[in-house]
Amino acid sequence: MWDYSAKVMDHFHHPRNVGEVENPDAVGEIGNIVCGDALKLTLRIDRKTERILDARFQTFGCGSAIASSSALTEMIKGKTLDEASKVTNKDIADYLDGLPEEKMHCSVMGMEALEAAINNYRGIRPRSQEIPAGEKIVCRCFGVTDKKIAQVIEMNNLTTVEQVTNYTKAGGGCGQCRPQIEAILAEVLKKEKEKKESLPKKMTNLEKIRLIQETLEKEIRPHLRADGGDLELVDVDGNKVYLRLIGTCQSCPSMGFTIETFITQKLRQAVNEEIEAKKVEE
Repeated sequence: MWDYSAKVMDHFHHPRNVGEVENPDAVGEIGNIVCGDALKLTLRIDRKTERILDARFQTFGCGSAIASSSALTEMIKGKTLDEASKVTNKDIADYLDGLPEEKMHCSVMGMEALEAAINNYRGIRPRSQEIPAGEKIVCRCFGVTDKKIAQVIEMNNLTTVEQVTNYTKAGGGCGQCRPQIEAILAEVLKKEKEKKESLPKKMTNLEKIRLIQETLEKEIRPHLRADGGDLELVDVDGNKVYLRLIGTCQSCPSMGFTIETFITQKLRQAVNEEIEAKKVEE
C-alpha cells in the first residue's frame, strides 16, 4: 500500500480541470494506454501574451497519475509559456507534498505532456514520432531512450536501477533492459564522481572562467548545435554565469528550464555548487 499525502488523495478524489479545452491552442499527448499510462493535456493560450488561460487533462492511469495531472493544470494556469516551461517533475511532486518514489514516473509524465503541448504550440515536431538522432531505445516495453534515462538520473540524483524504473518506467516491463540501465547508471555516476574528484580545491577568477568555458564547450554546446542552436558566454559575476541564446535556442520554449536546471547543474558539477546560470534577455 502506497503512503500518499493528503494533497495527493484530495487531487485524486476531486481532480481539477478534467476534460478537454474546446478548440485548444495547444495539445500535448504522452504515454500509451497499452503501456498503462497516458495523458492528454490541452491548453487555451492568449496569443498576445502567451499566458495560459485554461488547462485541462484526460488521463488513463493510477491515482498518482490523476493527482499529478490535476496538480499540473492548477500549477500552470495563469503562467506564461516561458514560466510554465520551467515546471519540473520535482515541482509537481513537491506541489502534492511528495509522491511515493515508485510513482514518480507520474510526475515525469506530467512534465513531458506540458513540454509536448508547448512544443505543439510552437510548431516543434513531437519527439514521440521518431527517435532523436544520437539516441537509442533501451526499454522497448515503454519506449525509453538512453538519453532520457541518463538525463533523469542526472536531474534527480538517482543511484539505483529501481529508482530509474520508478521515474521512467524503463525496466518495468519484461526487465531485459535492466543490465543496460545499470550500465548507463554506472557510467553517469562514474562521470559525476570523476568530475567531483577533478575539482580544484580553490580557483582564481581566471581559472573559474576558463573551467566554465571548457564545460560549456564540451558538455553543453554540442547538444545545442545538434538542433541548430547555440549559446555564448556573456559575463561571469561571482557565481552567476550569464548566457545569450543563439539560433533555434532563441525560440525554444524549454530553454528557460534548460538553462536554470540542466546547464546550472552541469556547471555546478564542474565548477562549484554555488554556480547559477542566467539567461540574458535581448
